[in-house]
Amino acid sequence: QVQLVESGGGVVQAGGSLRLSCAASGRTFSSSAMGWFRQAPGKEREFVARIEYRAGSTLYADTVKGRFTISRDNAKNTVYLQMNSLKPEDTAVYYCAASGANYISTRHQDYDSWGQGTQVTVSS
Repeated sequence: QVQLVESGGGVVQAGGSLRLSCAASGRTFSSSAMGWFRQAPGKEREFVARIEYRAGSTLYADTVKGRFTISRDNAKNTVYLQMNSLKPEDTAVYYCAASGANYISTRHQDYDSWGQGTQVTVSS
């Protein structure tokens, strides 16, 4: 099992930036990739971005491509999500997740471990 703790959420005006962090502990070697998802009130959890542990390959949702950047520091077992040019529609609880799957997936069902979430609110 992998334990994940997110931090860095908050309130920001539209056009602003935030950086989320996700610290992993436990059986981190069992994970092949880390992802960020978000869930707004009344909506389903949606994929935001993912990064592979070894190759560092990244994948983004179309809604955040060009504005968000996912990165990792393997020595610190930490994954980051830099969010720029934030929009009110980015408001959601953001979750960090770990996947042990040996294939690329944007489905939340393919992620085994989850953090508690961190709130991001973008005001207009």
